[in-house]
Amino acid sequence: MNTHFQPIASALNISIKQVSATLGLLDEGATVPFISRYRKEVTGSLDEVQVAAIRDLAQQLRELDKRREAILKSLTELEKLTPALEKQLNEAKTITALEDIYLPYKPKRKTRASIAKEKGLEPLALRILAQSRIDPLQEAAGYINDKKGVANEAEALAGARDIIAELISENAESRTKMRNHFMQKATYKTVLVKGKEEAGIKYKDYFEWEESAKSAPSHRVLAMLRGEQEGFLKLDVLPPDEAALVLLENQFITSNNACTDQVQLAITDGYKRLLRPAMETELRATIKQKADEEAIKVFAENARQLLLAAPMGQKNVLAIDPGFRTGCKVVCLDKQGQLLVNTTIYPHTGQGNLKDAAWQITQLYEKHAIEAIAIGNGTAGRETETFVRGLKIPDVLVVMVNESGASIYSASPLAREEFPTQDITVRGAVSIGRRLMDPLAELVKIDPKSIGVGQYQHDVDQHKLQQSLDDTVMSCVNAVGVELNTASKQVLAYVSGLGDTLAQNIVNYRNTNGAFKNRESLKKVARLGDKAFEQAAGFLRIRDAKQVLDRSGVHPERYALVNQMAKDLGCTVDDLMKDVTLQKQINLQRYVSTEVGLPTLTDIVKELAKPGRDPREAFEAFSFADGVNSIGDLKTGMKLSGIVTNITNFGAFVDIGVHQDGLVHTSQLANRYVANPNEVVKVSQVVEVTVVDIDVARKRIALSMKEGSPKDGKSGSPKVDGAKGFGAKANPVVAKPQQQTKKEADGDLQEKLAKLKGLFK
Repeated sequence: MNTHFQPIASALNISIKQVSATLGLLDEGATVPFISRYRKEVTGSLDEVQVAAIRDLAQQLRELDKRREAILKSLTELEKLTPALEKQLNEAKTITALEDIYLPYKPKRKTRASIAKEKGLEPLALRILAQSRIDPLQEAAGYINDKKGVANEAEALAGARDIIAELISENAESRTKMRNHFMQKATYKTVLVKGKEEAGIKYKDYFEWEESAKSAPSHRVLAMLRGEQEGFLKLDVLPPDEAALVLLENQFITSNNACTDQVQLAITDGYKRLLRPAMETELRATIKQKADEEAIKVFAENARQLLLAAPMGQKNVLAIDPGFRTGCKVVCLDKQGQLLVNTTIYPHTGQGNLKDAAWQITQLYEKHAIEAIAIGNGTAGRETETFVRGLKIPDVLVVMVNESGASIYSASPLAREEFPTQDITVRGAVSIGRRLMDPLAELVKIDPKSIGVGQYQHDVDQHKLQQSLDDTVMSCVNAVGVELNTASKQVLAYVSGLGDTLAQNIVNYRNTNGAFKNRESLKKVARLGDKAFEQAAGFLRIRDAKQVLDRSGVHPERYALVNQMAKDLGCTVDDLMKDVTLQKQINLQRYVSTEVGLPTLTDIVKELAKPGRDPREAFEAFSFADGVNSIGDLKTGMKLSGIVTNITNFGAFVDIGVHQDGLVHTSQLANRYVANPNEVVKVSQVVEVTVVDIDVARKRIALSMKEGSPKDGKSGSPKVDGAKGFGAKANPVVAKPQQQTKKEADGDLQEKLAKLKGLFK
């Protein structure tokens, strides 16, 4: 294991000591959030990203060692391991290098070369490959053998060339050269599969497309691969064959004689039949892996921003899951998010129903002291928002809530467990309301792949995606901190050191014994031992605990230290947490020890100043522009407010309240070059945009955030997908498409609302 310290340290530009200490903690069962938060002195203040990178690199190197051991064992059993070969294998730095070395010895199915070897033609092949001054035809005559199936000189030479072709294709040096050549020079080319024009219209930008495989961005690679998988596109990897053959000739052609001609033929055959297909497969896999990693990175960052969206906090909420003919599901939730009542209203299906819906909402508002109304942004969302705002209910926030993934939750076993007697529409409305109160607490109940903030999340390596998302959710949960007495088991499961079983045990203990009075009582939970307590305790809060430090992010292992600080100042810990003047009098150097350094002491003082402070931004209500409810209401040049729902490498998607997100291409994000959209925008951020192009048929909206954006779609307006940008909405961050027009919804809703004043007379 020690041999891994140096390569990891070099790769991350940190010290070997930091790598060693971090891996020691990880191997002892410490989590990434715990290490980065409570073991700064041990690691040299490495952050979560660095700790996770050490973990991942160590895992890769361990897998390399495991594969090396398997290859060495195989070669030993085959009696082919030599000291020189063993040295080569031990010096290999990558799995690819290992496999290249092993390939010539690897047991394989019957090939043309192996058949030729069975015929006894290997000596002939080696003599020809040496390109000595012999006559290949005369030499081949000595290998004619009817019993072995070699009828004449031509068959002997053909078999020898098969052996040479395989030797060339399996040579580690030639594979390395070809791999680099393909990576640098190969191109992707896509064409439309004949007869798929109409069905494959979403891949229109790739009907005739070619670009460098090396520089193709993640979203285009994944778009092309998906188009190929779905049968709409034919995707080829096109290397410059002539240059590739020259590279092989320079390596293997060592003379100019009759044997050289045979070697030349073998090179061409070996390249086209063996080496080129192998390199194409490798290149596809390598580029796909690179695209996956980039897409996963984008998805994880978007998920983090969404999970850490500002919470409204504990308020009495009325939540609505909108609908036209099927009605709007309405629920009322108390400050803890518990379901009080549910009903269905039909504000979009007739004057009588509109009057009844208005009466029901007003009654629920008064009966349950409603402080905020959450409305899902799916079908009929804007129309329902207009209806609710038209009621002019005093002192109530009306907020549109992104409902992506709510349907996934409502049909899940978890939702059935929470609400066994309610149908999925009621569960969905509850989820919408809870998202407004605390996005993090609600979204952890949904598979992150279903919340719609990535690009091609269902096309990438699912294991790596899950690992990244688990890291992201755990990071967010622990950064915010968890209220021990009210958190759901789903939230608790992401707390450092816990997991599903201990989370359920905590809930069971809470249900049986009542609220936890202090952190120490966590040790009474079944199977929650000292190690789990160490990992979890600092991230759990008890709002009304008698021990004031239990309300903070100070770890119990440092309570004695804080007590000493208070004692030295002649006050209580409670006084110290309330009095900024006392906090400023703490001399941190006085408390530095071999175990505790300034990083931890600084964190402790920050916690004393703002115990349990929520790091998320303050909640601000937002509303869309009036009268702009569908894509048909848009006009180029419109200035609108919107909310960023998704960020990709090629731009940001913005919900402007028309049931279809618009794209702000990277070229339109600012009046300067933008390399990474995250430099300019964040998920859930409110932005001002200008409509620059509308494609109603394809439901594509191009937006701009530039100052002085063009007032029509002809001047500087980017295509929504662009010749280089399709794939943005393959996993759309939008609600269900609008199912019914205003006319079908029985008249203009605005006219109905204008009559509301007389409804209660």
